[in-house]
Amino acid sequence: MGYETIIYSVEDGVAKIIFNRPDAGHSINRVFAHEFMSVAIEATTNPDVRCILVSATGSMYSFGGDLKFFSTEMDKIESTLLELTAVLHQGIQRFHHSGVPVIIAVNGMAAGGGFSLALFADIVLAAQSAKFVMAYTNAGLSPDGSSSYYLPRVVGLRRAQELMLTNRLLSAEEAREWGIVTTVVNDEKLMEEAEKLAKKLAKGPTKAYGAVKKLLSKTFEQPLEAQLDDESRHIAAMAASDDGREGLDAFLNKRKPSFKGK
Repeated sequence: MGYETIIYSVEDGVAKIIFNRPDAGHSINRVFAHEFMSVAIEATTNPDVRCILVSATGSMYSFGGDLKFFSTEMDKIESTLLELTAVLHQGIQRFHHSGVPVIIAVNGMAAGGGFSLALFADIVLAAQSAKFVMAYTNAGLSPDGSSSYYLPRVVGLRRAQELMLTNRLLSAEEAREWGIVTTVVNDEKLMEEAEKLAKKLAKGPTKAYGAVKKLLSKTFEQPLEAQLDDESRHIAAMAASDDGREGLDAFLNKRKPSFKGK
């Protein structure tokens, strides 16, 4: 399927989702929101995909909501934003609940909804020149795109409040120190490093990665006993899987495992 605002490809188990509205700062309009949802469904239902990589063309990641587009919809702005957030949020949920690792490579400014779209990954790489700012309240708006869910979990409530209320601008290195970013990479090496990591994860024990995601998604939302029960069920299931048997055998026989994602 072809997309107007996103470049999508699958190779060697890696689904690459590259935002492609550079002239509009990869901002979110109706077409982008619907295509984001569609590509999320496509990537997360393809059995050949074992890792997902999200980034953007050019020198910026995303400026967030397309305010020029919003200005053309002011007579029905409430219904328009209910529509856009519904489909955008469906895409984010697909990535959040997917059974494969998701990597985001932030190649420049991530503002407003762009900041939100830099939060849902399992691993976030950022170019040294990348910057992060919530920016919503500068336009009299409140956050969307999952930032009110992820930010407090990543940086804590006080820092989330500061970012959302004061619109403090974070450098890539500050974002790493705060836990928003996993690794900061030289600008010219960003996609090379992101693709290298994606290919490595795509050759790994996919089901075990999926189990890690499920376990961590419940960490702050259930008591210890429930978490321990989930841990027991997942590790037992992983040990009985093809990759689990392969991993244990490889470890015992001091050889490199060959995982098939099964």
